[in-house]
Amino acid sequence: MPIYEYKCTKCNEQFEVKQRITEDPLTECGSCGGKLKKLISSTSFVLKGSGWYVTDYPSEARKKAMEAKKPKDRKKVDAQFKEKSKPAKKTDTGSKKAASKAR
Repeated sequence: MPIYEYKCTKCNEQFEVKQRITEDPLTECGSCGGKLKKLISSTSFVLKGSGWYVTDYPSEARKKAMEAKKPKDRKKVDAQFKEKSKPAKKTDTGSKKAASKAR
């Protein structure tokens, strides 16, 4: 059950109340009868790490759909990508000439 914070506009008393989401907010202070203001407070938990998105834990149907979208020959595609991303080979002809002259 959520905990809500309230503050009285008359006596400045601040307190927390456990209420159901479906319940109406409190409007009157129990101490002085003044008007209550509902405060916005930070959450008591933080969502960290994986597991909070649809892609983290796909269903079997989603797994099959994702597999169907992949290319048939994944190794071939990976090899083509690696070949395109390799830098050109450098040839150092100066050091070979220097090594042959030293002999």
